[in-house]
Amino acid sequence: MGRFAASTAFHEDWPVAMDRALAALDMPADANLGFVYLTDHYGADVQDLVERLGRLTGIRNWVGTSSVGVIGRAIASQEQPGLSLMVGRLPEGSFRVFSGRERLPGADAEDTDPPYFAVVHADPATPDMPDLVADMATKVSSGFVTGGLAIARGQAPMIANGALHGGISGVAFTEQVAIATRLTQGCCAVGEVRTITACEHNIISEIDGRPALDAFLDAAGTSLGQDLRRAARYILPGLGVPGRDDAEFRVRNLIGLDPDNGLLAINDAVEPGQRLRFFRRDADCARADMRRMLAELRDSLEQTPSGALYVACAARGAHMFGDDNAEAAMLEEAFPGLPVAGFFAGGEISHDQLYGYTGVLTLFL
Repeated sequence: MGRFAASTAFHEDWPVAMDRALAALDMPADANLGFVYLTDHYGADVQDLVERLGRLTGIRNWVGTSSVGVIGRAIASQEQPGLSLMVGRLPEGSFRVFSGRERLPGADAEDTDPPYFAVVHADPATPDMPDLVADMATKVSSGFVTGGLAIARGQAPMIANGALHGGISGVAFTEQVAIATRLTQGCCAVGEVRTITACEHNIISEIDGRPALDAFLDAAGTSLGQDLRRAARYILPGLGVPGRDDAEFRVRNLIGLDPDNGLLAINDAVEPGQRLRFFRRDADCARADMRRMLAELRDSLEQTPSGALYVACAARGAHMFGDDNAEAAMLEEAFPGLPVAGFFAGGEISHDQLYGYTGVLTLFL
């Protein structure tokens, strides 16, 4: 039996969904860590839900969050009330659940034995979340954290050995736990890498010494360029991440175009000299990019993964692919039979950055 097992179930009553999920769960002997993702239909009952999970499974350590939808092996939904579980057996002392209630050991600068990696869940109402994510990454020796922001139509509590709100919580691992992770941004690059030559705050006025709108129209092409509103939905700017590989970009949203002055406004601050590349986002590009990511990750592994967590932007799923199951199906195609749990997020966390419209895969090896 593998170290991880997962199951997903849907029902309007959370005890029924839990019973169905547990009945289908091939529980590893001595499992000691659980991940639970649940839809916001159960938001008011999260504390009771976590306590019942502990009683029925004997697992004391649970982390996760509520969201608008959950993801499992070959199945996902943002429409049905449900929950997704993954449980695992990990070496004693190889992980630690943390939150604002329970500080992460080894996370201070004076500590000599920081954790290696962390899976985190965050409250979107907490101010300065991008800075908190970047700071969290400094508290693990690999510099890598993965996870996502809670999102809900009502209450959106997170879970770290109980229900909670605010800040960042999750589970940190030592190097005893082997992990691999990748990000898909659902985009295809358009044109070459460019440089922002004039800007202020989030407004770009010049790219490569030309009006910023001219560079955008070049990327959009003749057909899309005739309809700026439509073009802005498909052609997006990606900002180079300082100190990273030339191929690494954070794709952002266009929030305004000024044809009279040639300006672009985006949902992030920019600086002169920053690298920029335009990307096209549509269902075909998103499928191609996810399949590329999965193939590269699968080919890089020296051993078969035993469990996976997948966090997808709530704007993906049916909104991008026409079907909430699309990404779960691609995961099953790349890693048949792999236990998977996850959720649709209000922002995705990978390495030390907060993203949008992305999918973040974390494999336990």
